[in-house]
Amino acid sequence: MPDQELDIRRLRKPEKHSEIFRMFEALTVGESFVLINDHDPRHLREEFEADYPGGHEWEYLERGPGVWRIRISRLAATSLPRVLADTRQLAADGEAPDAAGAVWKLGMRQRDLDSNVIRLQPGATIDSHAGPDLDVIILVLSGGGQVGTELGTVDLHTAALAWLPRRSRRQISAGPQGLTYLTVHKRRQALALDPAAPH
Repeated sequence: MPDQELDIRRLRKPEKHSEIFRMFEALTVGESFVLINDHDPRHLREEFEADYPGGHEWEYLERGPGVWRIRISRLAATSLPRVLADTRQLAADGEAPDAAGAVWKLGMRQRDLDSNVIRLQPGATIDSHAGPDLDVIILVLSGGGQVGTELGTVDLHTAALAWLPRRSRRQISAGPQGLTYLTVHKRRQALALDPAAPH
């Protein structure tokens, strides 16, 4: 039976990737479809590599210049287990964090969890705030510091595994060696910090 074709040249840009992944996720193992486009969809291929590494096959049938045809095959029923990062490297890496202090983020589209590696420079602080309506686990990868709570402080050291209960008020401060930690929590749409009430 010939592969079904998906010609995305006439779709609006916001619809293209969602339609492609909808079609891929409807495939059973061993099935494929042919994607037709007017350019090489390199960014789309990166998304497939992030979400389905080893679980899909990407085969160019025609490489432009006007028409690109790519057979995309499903090799596994689900995303495959894999190593995402070496936390020793993340803890030692000098890469500058983004505005939120994150040096690594869980990036797959289809996931139930969120996870980040946060790096705070020596003496830096995340101001006191009420946490989101979900529990957060943090694992200290390097350095140390403290979590300020409503009633005191909790010391953090390398290899400490800490729990931040939902909606708990917390302030995170890095010690003299800085603080790098991994967070894991249920996926949420956006994090809104509730600043401490004025005294």
